[in-house]
Amino acid sequence: MATPLGWSQGGSGSVCLAFDQLRDVIESQEELIHQLRNVMVLQDENFVSKEEFQAVEKKLVEEKAAHAKTKVLLAKEEEKLQFALGEVEVLSKQLEQEKLAFEKALSSVKSRALQESSKKDQLITKCNEIESHIIKQEDILNGKENEIKELQQVISQQKQIFRNHMSDYRIQKQQENYMAQVLDRKHKKASGTRQARSHQRPREK
Repeated sequence: MATPLGWSQGGSGSVCLAFDQLRDVIESQEELIHQLRNVMVLQDENFVSKEEFQAVEKKLVEEKAAHAKTKVLLAKEEEKLQFALGEVEVLSKQLEQEKLAFEKALSSVKSRALQESSKKDQLITKCNEIESHIIKQEDILNGKENEIKELQQVISQQKQIFRNHMSDYRIQKQQENYMAQVLDRKHKKASGTRQARSHQRPREK
């Protein structure tokens, strides 16, 4: 049993020890009284001096008085012991109630702690899932960015090729125009020569 509040281990022990010691004293005194009575019986049978008888009688009276005092003291100690035992019982019940209340509160705290721990684990798992999803999305975006960069490079190359084709087309067009102009001049010149010849022939007739 736990030691009650306001009591020490030596407190109740010392009361019991005092009680045992008083009981031993009473037993010793009763034994001494019994011996004195035996002495008085023997004195009745045998002649003793008055002084010796008075001394024994005085000692008997003193022992009876001491015995009476010891009984009174023992009764007080018994009363104290019963009171102490009553307090011990009350405090033990109070301690048991407090222990039950503490265990109930501790169980409630443990249950809440487990719930909070479970919530924390769920949040950690969810955060890890979100983080993993974000990483995947970032990988996808990085892949898209790389594709866009590659497409931009292809478009840039195609633009350059188109510019080159346009430049070649312009040059070719200019050459074709130039050749057409040259041919047109030659054609006009040839036509003018034929017309001149046709006009000269009738005059010769």
